[in-house]
Amino acid sequence: MFQFQFRLSYCLNKANSMVFKIRNRTFNWGERTYLMGILNVTPDSFSDGGEFANVETALTQARDMINHGVDLIDIGGESTRPHAIEISVEDELARVIPVIQKLRQESSIPISIDTTKAIVAQQAIAAGADLVNDISGATFDDQMLPTVAKLKVPLILMHIRGTPKTMQSLTEYQDVVAEVLKFLANQIAKAIACGIPRDHLIIDPGIGFAKTAEQSLALIQRLSELKALELPILVGVSRKSFMRPILQKNLPKERIWGTAAACYGAIAKGADILRVHDVAQMYDVCRVADAIERNFIISRV
Repeated sequence: MFQFQFRLSYCLNKANSMVFKIRNRTFNWGERTYLMGILNVTPDSFSDGGEFANVETALTQARDMINHGVDLIDIGGESTRPHAIEISVEDELARVIPVIQKLRQESSIPISIDTTKAIVAQQAIAAGADLVNDISGATFDDQMLPTVAKLKVPLILMHIRGTPKTMQSLTEYQDVVAEVLKFLANQIAKAIACGIPRDHLIIDPGIGFAKTAEQSLALIQRLSELKALELPILVGVSRKSFMRPILQKNLPKERIWGTAAACYGAIAKGADILRVHDVAQMYDVCRVADAIERNFIISRV
């Protein structure tokens, strides 16, 4: 029996936008763009590896993101950068569980666990997380879908080929957008067959995961085609290497303004959630983009 402090509802409001509730947060899909803050408690992530690898530095970063308007925080204990090597369940748990527990003690911010392992998802939810973000689209662990079904929490399904170690050698597509759509549709069907309600699912095209720079740009340009799946769309473009040949910047942290432009492009094409490192700056990008693209203006509280 799984019992957690999780409450979720999905319905239509008067404006006919979809409403998604996690803890005390309401997500009105289509009304405005939401920010998922990246909290990598890893020594080897591509952009910020080692910066938040202990509980205190991780909590300091989480507090900063909350103060700058983040809507949910994605905590990950295993790097998924290109060529990353898989770590043990024990190591991953040792990294993420103390951070989730401490953050939950002091904040009601929705927490996502970034993992491909069912046992890590289960223990993270027990520790206080609210949803699961699986970069494998639930393909790495055959227990992920039944576990999430039992947990009764939302699941983010991302497109990938291979593993982080092999994915950059698997970039041959006839039509990258069509093939991403097909993969996601297939995983959605499997999730529903395992007992996960459709309204607990979010999709992610996997920018940069088994994609060339050109393919990543094509996915952003044609992101609106993913609306055919009728689910909220999460997009992660933050500091990613598809911008390197455009900006001629090798260091990920130097790509903040490229990230801002990519975030605007994703919003214009229908993104519902942006997964970002630089919350304060991307908060402003989202608010201005929402005012232009959705005629929606909110006040910071």
